Amino acid sequence: MPLGYTFALIKPSACRKNHVGPILAMINQAGFRISAIRSTKLTKQEAETFYEMHRGKEFYDSLCEFMSSGPIIALLLEKDNAIEDFRKLIGNTNPDMAEEGTIRKMFAESLQKNAVHGSDSVENMKREADFFFNQRERY
Repeated sequence: MPLGYTFALIKPSACRKNHVGPILAMINQAGFRISAIRSTKLTKQEAETFYEMHRGKEFYDSLCEFMSSGPIIALLLEKDNAIEDFRKLIGNTNPDMAEEGTIRKMFAESLQKNAVHGSDSVENMKREADFFFNQRERY
């Protein structure tokens, strides 16, 4: 997969509050092309597998519980410099520290319920995209 991709999730809290449309609009307005999209709900076991790299950290159990608490939207996004540009668009993980106009500043409830996830590296993007999408679902 070329370096022009990133993986994103719209988290359960943002889905519950009907922020999916405005978040997708911001993504489009920032020049990203949606290469794959899926609405789904993770089981607790699937969330534990997806977040395996965090096992043993104090937030792991609550993160898995939260991420399996409701629907999510998985996205594969395409744009030059996609990973860095998307992380700039979503803002700091802590919404209190996020810049004005970022997705997390506008839609996050808290550090954990921060509305969206974005890959932080090419390696993680590939692993995360492969977890949610097979090759036929990508265009």
